[in-house]
Amino acid sequence: MGLGDIADGLSRGVESIGSTVSGAFFEPVVRLGVTGLSRAGKTVFITSLVANLLDRARMPQLAAASEGRILTAYLQPQPDDTVPRFDFETHLAALTAAQPRWPESTRAVSQLRLSLRVRPAGLLAGIQGPRTIHLDIVDYPGEWLLDLELLDLSYEDWASKALHRAEGRSQAEAYMALARDIDGDAKFEEPQARQLADGYAAYLQEAREAGYSDCTPGRFLLPGEMAGSPALTFAPIPKPARGKRGSLWREMERRYDAYTARIVKPFFRDHFSRIDRQIVLVDALGAIHAGPAALDDLRRAMTDILSAFRPGRNAWLSRLLLGQRVEKILFAATKADHLHHLQHPRLTHIMEALVRDAKDRADFAGAKTESMAIAALRATVEETLGHGGRNLDCVRGTLLDGRQAAFYPGELPEDPQRLLGPAREGAETWLDEDYAIMNFAPAALRLKPGEGPPHIRLDRAAQFLFGDRL
Repeated sequence: MGLGDIADGLSRGVESIGSTVSGAFFEPVVRLGVTGLSRAGKTVFITSLVANLLDRARMPQLAAASEGRILTAYLQPQPDDTVPRFDFETHLAALTAAQPRWPESTRAVSQLRLSLRVRPAGLLAGIQGPRTIHLDIVDYPGEWLLDLELLDLSYEDWASKALHRAEGRSQAEAYMALARDIDGDAKFEEPQARQLADGYAAYLQEAREAGYSDCTPGRFLLPGEMAGSPALTFAPIPKPARGKRGSLWREMERRYDAYTARIVKPFFRDHFSRIDRQIVLVDALGAIHAGPAALDDLRRAMTDILSAFRPGRNAWLSRLLLGQRVEKILFAATKADHLHHLQHPRLTHIMEALVRDAKDRADFAGAKTESMAIAALRATVEETLGHGGRNLDCVRGTLLDGRQAAFYPGELPEDPQRLLGPAREGAETWLDEDYAIMNFAPAALRLKPGEGPPHIRLDRAAQFLFGDRL
């Protein structure tokens, strides 16, 4: 353990004690982490959750709301001056406009504080007045959690693993051809490093567009203000015979180490280690539509993501947490409104199966976990249509080009292994069924006073995540 790790641990310990004292004697704070891989719907989830906590008519499954104990809810300035504020107002305006549109995705960490004035329940109701509870919502990309694995891997190990993974993906053909021609013992040249980094980043972007989830390093997909920096100008290359000083290999190794030390570690130290409750949003339907390889890749990515919640999985992170653990984790399959409600239990079972491997091998140190199918913003209505002598349970909505369409996505199997089995075995296509997906635009909203945007099980998700603290 280095001096930096000791300092991080002591700082985290003091912060944990301070948070405990503050929560016990003053105004309790619940830090809710919201993450998910690309296109999982983090921005829409946070926007709809906050809107429905401000106007709670559509939140009957949130006990404090249905019991009338939430007296008021209001936004406050966020407490972290160095973290961008989640732009709730702009995102809500996009969803509620006369011609609604999906808001822009967030591409880095952001935060929002919602404060709720709540009357206590039970025996305390008669002896204790209302108290203020702060909900700090922290939005961060799930791709960044995948980088935790890098803290346990040397550059040599990571490069070997990354090249092996790329071998099986058509999106990597151009990069693999470039990497095979590289002499790692050659003198380092910045233009060559840039060509490699750009080629590798382009491959990761294409792989993500094709439905793959395991695309590390995460900042190559979402570089933000780090774009073009040396810490993001490296790529996996075959190990040379010598790896001599001043060579391309040695400089790639140095930059990889800088990435893990200066980008990956600060994220876990400054943001992840302070989270109390966590929701992981998953576009399972998108992965199913993309095919067996994408679904199996999502399963493996979920295992890697959940490694961040395993005590002891990473020695550095365990020292940093110092006993602080996420208390509840919700795995939410999003876009449930793309299916008729009769298929929602099947989507939930698929979500449970996707995280089963990770949950079976993980010790969450008492953390409670649950899986659920949700839609943070309902964009469709249901209808049953006759076709080919059978009735199909469909959903109808507005397409991105403004046209109305009824859509039947295919029937999900009752047994998730009918999907996960072929995915594990490397099947190229689904043999007995095609699973379609359609991109709907948000529906025009006509909200009554006190109503938030329509949703599916957002209130149940809220009750699981923080209802016990209200």
